[in-house]
Amino acid sequence: MTITRRDAFAGLGAAGALLLPASATATPAPGPAPAPDWRRGLDNQRIADLGDGRFLNPVMAGDRPDPAILKDGADYYMTFSSFDSYPGLVIWHSRDLVNWQPIGPALNRNIGSVWAVSLEKHDGRYFLYIPVKADPNTIYVIHADRIAGPWSDPVDLKLHKHIDPCHVVGEDGSRWLFLSGGDRVRLADDGLSTVGAVEHVYDPWRYPADWVVEGFSPEGPKIVRHGGWFYLITAVGGTAGPPTGHMVIAARSRSIHGPWTDCPANPIVRTTDVAERWWSRGHASLVEGPAGDWWALYHGYENGYWTLGRQTLLDPVEWTADGWFRMTGGDLSQPLPAPKGGRRVPHGQALSDRFDTLALGTKWSFFRPAPDEAKRVSVKDNTLTMAASGTAPVDSSPLLLIAGDTRYRFECDIAIDAGTTAGLLLFYDDRLYCGLGFDGTRFVTHQYGAERGRPANPHGRTMRMRVTNDRHIVTYDTSGDGGRTWQRFDRGMEVSGYHHNVRGGFLMLRPGLYAAGAGSARFRDFRFTAL
Repeated sequence: MTITRRDAFAGLGAAGALLLPASATATPAPGPAPAPDWRRGLDNQRIADLGDGRFLNPVMAGDRPDPAILKDGADYYMTFSSFDSYPGLVIWHSRDLVNWQPIGPALNRNIGSVWAVSLEKHDGRYFLYIPVKADPNTIYVIHADRIAGPWSDPVDLKLHKHIDPCHVVGEDGSRWLFLSGGDRVRLADDGLSTVGAVEHVYDPWRYPADWVVEGFSPEGPKIVRHGGWFYLITAVGGTAGPPTGHMVIAARSRSIHGPWTDCPANPIVRTTDVAERWWSRGHASLVEGPAGDWWALYHGYENGYWTLGRQTLLDPVEWTADGWFRMTGGDLSQPLPAPKGGRRVPHGQALSDRFDTLALGTKWSFFRPAPDEAKRVSVKDNTLTMAASGTAPVDSSPLLLIAGDTRYRFECDIAIDAGTTAGLLLFYDDRLYCGLGFDGTRFVTHQYGAERGRPANPHGRTMRMRVTNDRHIVTYDTSGDGGRTWQRFDRGMEVSGYHHNVRGGFLMLRPGLYAAGAGSARFRDFRFTAL
């Protein structure tokens, strides 16, 4: 077998180590900056809309994986896998597919790690079908009469062997969930229970055996009806691992009951070269744009930045003369014409926080919270008070943000009670995090998910703390005079390995706050700035 540059990787070495071509390094360097660069929005965060009728991916930066998109008249709603973050399943709203604004979370009770969901509307009611990794794994459904909620309590559908549900209504009015692996199960007319057993209905297309992938893993089915056909879009090749693994394939049928015929152009999307800006592109949904054109939304890792998680990408779709479709955005590294029509909404949200309200769910979320976790936090007089919990970030359920830039800084005033340890974090999960905390007499450094050095703290129980993440190089500064003067902490870190391919879990490295021990910590004037 001859391996070419288009294969991206030479293969796997001993113990599964990834072997890169000679032009690459063991830790791939970030790719070149696009031209033109992104526009900047709130807190100087990058935004896709270039303001001149074009956009530059990603449309949703940071960890926005497995996008579930719903067109509801002139409105579009989207949500993403939220994993162990609660409140979770934040619903976002758009009128043009490029600019998005958060509405609020649909899921407030911790039911497990939330994976790829299906967001649907049927007979005037909104539904979310939610697969969770728990004990046992299962799929829940919640519903609401308004997209903003309130959403119902979760109903367990007792589907323990599948993930990634997709709700679809057949040509005969029957309701179904298509599932990972090419299976499906019928739903009752109200959508709140299953009817009969799971059945296998589709054997997904297989790529050539010598391609470098993570695994076959047929998942993320999405179905759209167009021109008398049902199109079944599936992800194969694995979600992470080698950048050339994840891909988009399609099949179609005249009936929801099959038979399904594979697209002769499969795969429709795949990263083929390590030099591309977007890696592991897959898990696609098709949606009609405001002007009647068609688009695909899917996720991918940014070249060199697995730490940012899977970001949401927008790709223009063209229907071909033979009734299939193709993506036309190429490798998505360059600006593209934006969807026409639709009304812009202000994009994104500020991550800086004056704590005049408690933005729990839309901005902040807990990691793997207990049922009463929200009682730990309150805001008053522009101060967030957080009751201490656990002994360290490993068991304190920190409060986290999603940041979508490769360079950023965040800082905050922190005051603590006697017996409290608090600070700022870059948090992947409870076993992989870094940061700086302090008690009344000493600092504590968090590195590799463990507590390490404890040098003397000259500031006492009140200080301002700053964390800078500059393309994975992390530095800490502290101030005893409210930020007028800063003192560089004498330990820096490099965090490019704080990601899924090291730890698993499909998460991202997130800025956050924590408070451990006894008593409480008070946080004021949280400022986030993309650099």
